[in-house]
Amino acid sequence: MTPWTPDATVLAGMVASGEARASDLLDDALARAERLDPRIRALTLLQPVAARTAVEAGLPDGPFRGVPFLLKDLGAEAVDFPSNGGSRLTANHVHAYDSELWRRIRATGVVCFGRTTAPEGGVGPATEAAVYGAPTRNPWDPDRTPGGSSGGAGAAVAAGIVPMAHGSDGGGSVRIPASCCGLFGLKATRARLPDGPAAGEGWAGMAIDGFLTRSVRDAATMMDACAGGDPGAPYAAPPMADTYSRAIARPPGRLRIGLCDTRFDGTAIHPDCADAVRGAGAVLEGLGHHVEPDRPDADHAGMMRAWTAIVACGTALWIRQVVARRGRDLSPNDVEGVARGAIAHAATIDGPAYLEAVEAIHAYGRAMARAMDGFDILLSATLAEPPARIGRFAHDTDDFVQYRTGPGMVFDYSPFCAAFNASGQPAASVPLHWNADGLPIGVHLAAPFGRDDTLIGLCAELEAAQPWADRRPPIS
Repeated sequence: MTPWTPDATVLAGMVASGEARASDLLDDALARAERLDPRIRALTLLQPVAARTAVEAGLPDGPFRGVPFLLKDLGAEAVDFPSNGGSRLTANHVHAYDSELWRRIRATGVVCFGRTTAPEGGVGPATEAAVYGAPTRNPWDPDRTPGGSSGGAGAAVAAGIVPMAHGSDGGGSVRIPASCCGLFGLKATRARLPDGPAAGEGWAGMAIDGFLTRSVRDAATMMDACAGGDPGAPYAAPPMADTYSRAIARPPGRLRIGLCDTRFDGTAIHPDCADAVRGAGAVLEGLGHHVEPDRPDADHAGMMRAWTAIVACGTALWIRQVVARRGRDLSPNDVEGVARGAIAHAATIDGPAYLEAVEAIHAYGRAMARAMDGFDILLSATLAEPPARIGRFAHDTDDFVQYRTGPGMVFDYSPFCAAFNASGQPAASVPLHWNADGLPIGVHLAAPFGRDDTLIGLCAELEAAQPWADRRPPIS
């Protein structure tokens, strides 16, 4: 058994050359899962038989043929891979169809063998859902969270079980685990990836799928394979000047970068996070880019209130639809406190108030576009603190608004990521810094709407300048 996997590009090359067989890579991944997952609890609903059947039937001749892979336990509907949605309400749900995203992922040739844990309904920056019986833990420090909502994906990739995994991001849910786990996480421009056939949008257009990877090139290849709308999509992302893969193969040019080493409202962040931002700024200056202080002028607090209203309504709708499908009332143990609080908060929001929240999000996107006028990239921390301790963001409270916006709660901890879900801009967390305690601290880069190519090109340049591939958590 290989104790540590290289990135997916290397593994796919080994399969293509005959150096390794897809079945052997799957056996290795399953063995690592058996050895490591009891310590991090990142996996759920493993389907080794489905994976072996796919290998035996012949894998598509895609760029990741034979590479072990995992889907998040939320979205990416797949007939062969039941899901829990992070909730006891939807535990062991068998899908009747394959999502367009899964069809595109599968066409790359990956060998999926299960799903990764997520908080209930995808809400929150930690992954501690009751349906799994135990919290998901960070491979760098088991007392810390790997983030959320794609926390299981982040933990599984960081631990070396798989080289990359599917995630999704409605308020930082790819970038937060990337920061907590020392990985690369990209949130593409709104509508860059398909949502169909079951959904037209997620959370008023703020949610999008994505991937947790150990290398920028893996993310670029997977994005190229999956990007593009599907029939009936309500939005269309603007075309990029180049593909993701070609964008990382050439220097991004000299860019003007705004640096913010505080929260966007000017309040201080943890010194470790501020140090990471300033260190990244120094690296970028050394690469020839122009870096200057900047802080985007927009109604950040108003955005957070609107985000909270929209997500409460989205959570309430999801639960209502499941209950209607089951044909019986919601019982007290079906959902956790935060979900109950979301239902209660949604009940205070009428139709005009919901549309007012959507309008506030759209106004915020326009303000952020104006704020970035003259800049190619905005640099900040991904999180305002190092990875949080297990239990801090548990879902046992019924006060949804306090959970999101209260002192020391979600938006205090993660004040940057949701801004770019609201604006629809592409953004990424890049693992450039580890603190004195050995915890990863991600830095956050955002580009203007549609400029995913500029963003990922710069991320690749940073990876080459300050490589992170050899950093491994103690568990590995």
